[in-house]
Amino acid sequence: MFKRHSSQENLPETILYPQITSELEEMVRVDQEMRTKNIKDAEFWDEEIDRKNTERMKEIISEIGWPTRTKVGEKGMKDAWLLVQHADHDLEFQRQCLELMQAENSDEVGKKNLAYLVDRVRVNEGRLQLYGSQFGEKDGVFVPKPIEDEEHINERRKEMDMGTMAEGIAEMNEKYNV
Repeated sequence: MFKRHSSQENLPETILYPQITSELEEMVRVDQEMRTKNIKDAEFWDEEIDRKNTERMKEIISEIGWPTRTKVGEKGMKDAWLLVQHADHDLEFQRQCLELMQAENSDEVGKKNLAYLVDRVRVNEGRLQLYGSQFGEKDGVFVPKPIEDEEHINERRKEMDMGTMAEGIAEMNEKYNV
């Protein structure tokens, strides 16, 4: 006899918009391919990819609202966030998406994703970031862009399911082999 689980964790994920989930995955594949190649060769940068993805994200959001975990699954939710994170050319759209994410239950959007977009919008507005998720390169290493109330950064990061600032710095430099 099988034991029934009371939690949802072992059940297959139900996705309301599987076609949009697939589309988001393909958009991110193209986005990441361009960014990965760009690390080695600046000629691979194609700003049109971000522009096209932003326009399509606007259509998706107009159609279904913010792509939450329930609507597009765990991966689709993260893919939607990443595409908006890369919409730096359209700060107003990033702000709108941040508001949409903040209006959702944090389980539906991911606390860490929310923290990253908060920082991205703040940095793009010329403000100090709260969670230390945005980096710049200095003397061959990645360092966090200026942070508001640095003394309490690790407390804020913990609230958003992020590791410590030291772990974030190490991860960033390891990921990009600096």
